Amino acid sequence: MESKIIPKVFGWMFIGLIVTFLTGYVVYSSPQMIATVFSSGWFIGIIIAELALVIFLSARITKMSPTTAKIAFLLYSFVSGLTFSTIFITYNLMSIMFIFLITAALFGMFAAYGYITKKDLSGIGSFLIMAILGTFLCILLNLFFQNETFDLIISIVTVLIFVGFTAYDIQRIKKMNELAALPEDNLAIYGALELYLDFINIFIELLNLFGRSSDN
Repeated sequence: MESKIIPKVFGWMFIGLIVTFLTGYVVYSSPQMIATVFSSGWFIGIIIAELALVIFLSARITKMSPTTAKIAFLLYSFVSGLTFSTIFITYNLMSIMFIFLITAALFGMFAAYGYITKKDLSGIGSFLIMAILGTFLCILLNLFFQNETFDLIISIVTVLIFVGFTAYDIQRIKKMNELAALPEDNLAIYGALELYLDFINIFIELLNLFGRSSDN
C-alpha cells in the first residue's frame, strides 16, 4: 500500500501546484482581473475563503467522500492562485521559475529523507508547530519595526521550519497509511494538502530571499 499512496500524494500535490500557478498567471495577465481581485471587498473575501477552505479540508477530511475531498482541494488551489498572482506582479518571471526549481530540489531532498529515514521524526512535530507560532509572532512584531535584516532572518527560519515539516509530513503520511487511518483517496488528498502548504511556504520565503524584482 505504501508504494501506491506516495505517488498519489505527490500526484495530487503537483496538480494543486499547477492549478495555483496557472490561476495566478492568468489573473496577472489580465489587468481587468487584477483590478477585480485586488479591489478591497473582493480581496478580503478571497482571503477569508482561502482560510475557510484550508480549515474545512483539515477538519473534515476524515468525513468527506473522496470526490468531495478532491473538489475541495482543487477549489482551495484555485482560490490560493488568485492571491498568488501577486508574485507575478512583484517578481521577474525568470526569477520565479528559477526559485521554483530551487524549491523543488530542496523540497525533494527533505521529502526523500523523510521517506527513507529510519529515525522517528514524530518528536519534532510539536517543536515545529511552536517554531512556526513564534515566527508568526515575530512577523507581527516586525510590522511595527519594519527591520529588513529581521525580515531576512524570519524568511531563513521559515524555510528551515518548512523543510523540517516536509520530512515530518512524509513520514507521518507513511505511518497513517500503515495504520489505515484514512481511506486511501482521502489520505492522498490530506497528504497532498500538507505537502502543498510546505512547498508553497518554502517557495514564497525563497522568493523573499533571492527573488529579483519585476522592475529589474
